[in-house]
Amino acid sequence: MKNIRITDITLCRNTSLSFKERIEIARLLERLKVDTIEIPAIENIKSDTLFVRTVASFVKESKISVCAGYTPEGVSLAAAALNTAKNAEIRIELPMSPVGMEYTCHKKAPAMIELIKTMVSAAKEKCSEVQFCAVDATRAEQSFLIDAIKTAIEAGATVITVCDTAAEMMPDSFAEFVSNLKKEISDVELAVSVEDKNGMATAASILAVKSGANGVKTAVLGGVVALETMAVLIKNCGNSCGFECNIRHTETGRIASQISRIITPVNTNTVSVKTESDNAVQLDANDDRDAVAAVIESLGYDLSEEDISKVYEEFCRIAAQKRVSAKELDAIVASTALQVEPTYKLVSYVINNGNIISSSAQIKLEKGEEQMEGICIGDGPVDAAFRAIEQIIGRHYELDDFQIQTVTEGKDSMGSAVVKLREGGKLYSGTGISTDILGASIRAYINALNKIAYEEEN
Repeated sequence: MKNIRITDITLCRNTSLSFKERIEIARLLERLKVDTIEIPAIENIKSDTLFVRTVASFVKESKISVCAGYTPEGVSLAAAALNTAKNAEIRIELPMSPVGMEYTCHKKAPAMIELIKTMVSAAKEKCSEVQFCAVDATRAEQSFLIDAIKTAIEAGATVITVCDTAAEMMPDSFAEFVSNLKKEISDVELAVSVEDKNGMATAASILAVKSGANGVKTAVLGGVVALETMAVLIKNCGNSCGFECNIRHTETGRIASQISRIITPVNTNTVSVKTESDNAVQLDANDDRDAVAAVIESLGYDLSEEDISKVYEEFCRIAAQKRVSAKELDAIVASTALQVEPTYKLVSYVINNGNIISSSAQIKLEKGEEQMEGICIGDGPVDAAFRAIEQIIGRHYELDDFQIQTVTEGKDSMGSAVVKLREGGKLYSGTGISTDILGASIRAYINALNKIAYEEEN
């Protein structure tokens, strides 16, 4: 089965986003397991470098690719920004068409070949992974394009991307174009990037894959193949066509929607409509497993029977106290499904807190057939609860981050908590939800703890 590498260029096509918005998009793309996250060239040395390094602190699975611009100085800036990234790539993007070379770089073909050699060689000295992106490749002279690509490979490029920037080629013609190139450069990864100006980018990209391409550039919003569309297409047609990808299909729809909302904030009227839609789905303790499963599917999840059972069990716990909206069910899925097999389960907790007493927590956990109890005093109820858990397991973990928020509004709102524990230099994130924010915090801690235990046991 051929693995198609999915590169996302959303951050390159939406450069007006705030620092926080870009960070959140990078987090979501990493969670979705795209193979490469592309970032624009460093322009503001201080802020752009900080952004890349911040992304590198939590993106460990996806490759982080930074554009180097048109000068060796740009290569140095990209390399400096990427120096803490686990999986780093420097990207050299240069125009291949006669008009593009003249207008953008003020160079003729021979000088462009020298620039390619200089840029790729400089990037290779600083980073083992180098992508050469042939912009406007479909309008280049064929002989020049092949010389340019071979020059890039000889200089150290590990990935070659050819772009139909003008979107002038029909899908079958683009597939033939890729097939001919593949015969010339069979020893490196060949990816494609097709602009969707005529609505044919998806067809052109998938035919290019069938003709030998190994990767496709996508974006949630950005003028090329839609990330969600490509992921769904590979999921639905992969078996018959002989290819697959690493994308987490069960979360594609939801995460793509989240990124879209970040990029294009809805106006006040849209917010009102959306809220009414969210509240239209109201489940309660009388709804059976099939009804809950139907709503889960409508939210864009494709869960296994085992995960649906886990969600339904948690739903029943919440529904015993209140009606559950679609938004709350979404939070239940996020915190319950797609998780590791739990080593520890929460049995009960009692928290004592007040302005004239020290906060204390009594926690009971279950591990296998054994129930264990811990009682601790702490600096506040959450600290006491976390200390009680540590007393039970006999281990202390560094609390890297702790966040709490409400999922829904109102006096019976559900609380959501995120706990991040650090162990052996690695970060383990856990989430928890409850109508009680302390309960959500305890469940989040146990969720992160179970991930540590799972990794240690496997």
